[in-house]
Amino acid sequence: MARYPPDLDRWREAARIAGKARELGLRLAVPGARLADVAEAIEAFIRSEGAAPAFPANLSRNDEAAHFTPAPGDTVTLQDGDLLKVDVGAHLDGAIADTADSVEVGGTHRHDHLIRAAREGRAAGIARVRAGGRVDDVSRAIAEAIRARGLKPIVDLTGHSIERYLLHAGKSIPNVPGMSAETLEEGEVIAIEPFATNGMGSIGNGPFGNILRFRNDPGGSDPALAAMFARFRTLPFTARWVVAPEEKAALERVRRKLQSYPVFVERGHGLVAQAEHTVLVGPTGAEVLSGP
Repeated sequence: MARYPPDLDRWREAARIAGKARELGLRLAVPGARLADVAEAIEAFIRSEGAAPAFPANLSRNDEAAHFTPAPGDTVTLQDGDLLKVDVGAHLDGAIADTADSVEVGGTHRHDHLIRAAREGRAAGIARVRAGGRVDDVSRAIAEAIRARGLKPIVDLTGHSIERYLLHAGKSIPNVPGMSAETLEEGEVIAIEPFATNGMGSIGNGPFGNILRFRNDPGGSDPALAAMFARFRTLPFTARWVVAPEEKAALERVRRKLQSYPVFVERGHGLVAQAEHTVLVGPTGAEVLSGP
């Protein structure tokens, strides 16, 4: 039975906003730009369009595959030749879109093959999406496209299903075959998310990436904490978004009880490129929501 969201237009609108925010981030990725300024510009654009960030703008560089966002006061700047992943999420009342692309800072074209491999993997995977289709067929198409360029898909990072207020809703879309026996259902919203590397093809945990998440509702006994949960629910957030003194104090009290996200670093310290679209599973193919 088809499982289309009842407010599908809201999902399409969230994806339109996320796609434009992604493109803004790619344009702002120039030598000397502060990562914090890029992240805040992306997030401000999403809010200006009437949506909210579904997670902090992820700006992972070089051998960092995912899960880095600048901390408050971060002064790190982009350098010529950095391979930057711009991973963006927007939501409208919990209708989430998740999209990403990669850019070489300074445009010297040294990393074009990696960027193209990730994008070609994304396109190949999307081409195999259809209701009743096997997830493994999507995974195989992604892996073959990346390996055709002499590179490796990262085996322990995956695409995922998306549901209201659930960014990773339970179904994984691996980037290599042989890891899923599931099928796709008509009306599902999923993210196709290949990572291509010239390293080992797997990731390890690096330092804290400045991203946190409530695991559950903390209740109403602490008004400041309840106000934070009302804003973020169980979606990821960052301390950059917590500015009220009472909320900052509440965050410090419970930080250890929250889920924290480490930066994912390529195990061989190879360079990593990422490409991602949110798509709707249709009866005969995919509707790309976060294009182009």
